[in-house]
Amino acid sequence: MVFEEKMIMNGEPDEGEEEEEEEEEDMVDPIETVRQTCEQTEHCVHTRERLEQCETRVGSRSATEEDCTEELFDFLHARDHCVSHSLFHSVK
Repeated sequence: MVFEEKMIMNGEPDEGEEEEEEEEEDMVDPIETVRQTCEQTEHCVHTRERLEQCETRVGSRSATEEDCTEELFDFLHARDHCVSHSLFHSVK
């Protein structure tokens, strides 16, 4: 029945759908706030410093095969480990 009503309107969105879209724009992804909090922990700060040192070292050399993949993975692992402990408490 609802499908038929929408077909009759020729694809014009009804007012209810517009309100739902506006509400979705106001929503904030909880993982982003948890990630920001976790990045401030001691272990994440330490791994981020190691990553930044590596990026500085690699960026200062003109010809090097070194990359900072290991340091990046260490930082992401530390941050995600912290996030995994607190994320699901904020999800409804």
